[in-house]
Amino acid sequence: MPAVIPARAVVCLGITQLVSWGVSFYLISNFGPAMQAELGWSVAQIYGGFSLAIVVMAVVSPMAGRAIDQWGGQRVMPAGSVLVALGCALLAAAHATVPYYAAWVVLGIGMRLTLYDAAFATLARIGGPQARRAMSQITLFGGLASTVMWPVGQLLAQWLGWRGAVLAYAVLSLLTLPLYLALPRARYAASTHQAAAGPGLARTPTDQRLAQGLYALIAMLTNFLTAANATHLIAMLTGLGLVASTAVGISALWGIGQVSARLLELLFGARLHPLMLNLAATAVMPLCFLAGALAGHPVAAALYACLYGACNGLLTITRGTLPLTLFDYRVYGALVGRLLVPGFLLTAAAPVAYAELIAWQGPRAAMVTSMILAAVILAASAWLYVRFGRPGHAATREA
Repeated sequence: MPAVIPARAVVCLGITQLVSWGVSFYLISNFGPAMQAELGWSVAQIYGGFSLAIVVMAVVSPMAGRAIDQWGGQRVMPAGSVLVALGCALLAAAHATVPYYAAWVVLGIGMRLTLYDAAFATLARIGGPQARRAMSQITLFGGLASTVMWPVGQLLAQWLGWRGAVLAYAVLSLLTLPLYLALPRARYAASTHQAAAGPGLARTPTDQRLAQGLYALIAMLTNFLTAANATHLIAMLTGLGLVASTAVGISALWGIGQVSARLLELLFGARLHPLMLNLAATAVMPLCFLAGALAGHPVAAALYACLYGACNGLLTITRGTLPLTLFDYRVYGALVGRLLVPGFLLTAAAPVAYAELIAWQGPRAAMVTSMILAAVILAASAWLYVRFGRPGHAATREA
């Protein structure tokens, strides 16, 4: 009998995503300027710590995936929350470069054990092919992380200073520990019919190599574009001619588009195959950057921010659900952990690469470059759909 992921477990895991993203991945965007002002370091030194954390995530990614496959997220993810708390505590105490970067190393390990990819692997272990709906649901919580935690972080910083705020983040990370107790301990067991059907659409060695390569390419370039555009969003909009207040207001549409698209997918996308959802999202993405290149006009800028946020929100879901469709769910964590390594490494370079590109050729060139990379993602998605999106493979989700 297929395992069912209880609603309570989904809510608890979703809350851990909201908190974990806020206290780790978004930490630098909240406190980076205050850190730079107090420590007197360059921008590269401050934000280099975050880039180091992303590289660490890449290094530990295969090991993290295998650990979740073997022991389950209910054991591995709490360890990640403890490491995030330790990293925050070390960061709050850092006054020199060595302890500062050491804190980011610890945070990198903690992030890989707590954020979406760990949560997706946890759900795949519990629910097997039926985990798709739960994956969509927890991204709704994670999508609210910046909306909730940026204001919380600013209030804490005004009250306690950035060091006190980061210590408070450590406490928030530890407060997620009881939530993992709601996760089922049992591993998904396939029915006789499912076992006979075989694991995933990519069954031959050739198909598996093709599917893995295309999935890795899509994830790598998608993560690169997300990191690059999120880091420089306001700067690019102002560089294209918008006043700062308008650029800040329009940038908020990114999060609105992201959460709205995920909610629509959850409500109406039950019969839409992950390969089709992935193709639809990537088909719109080049148009987002075309609007971005024309972003000197507020309407074009709003279209860029909202539609790209929506595409990014949907592609976060398909990053988790595509492997359930294509590969053997029993090795989900280890396989996806290995395939995401190039994406983590490229993501670490994205903010610096786009900063150099914008300084050299301007924000419009960055938009055009993004449009070209989005076209490559679309081509890979189309290839994946043509090869594996055959009629009769449409996945449905149970309510």
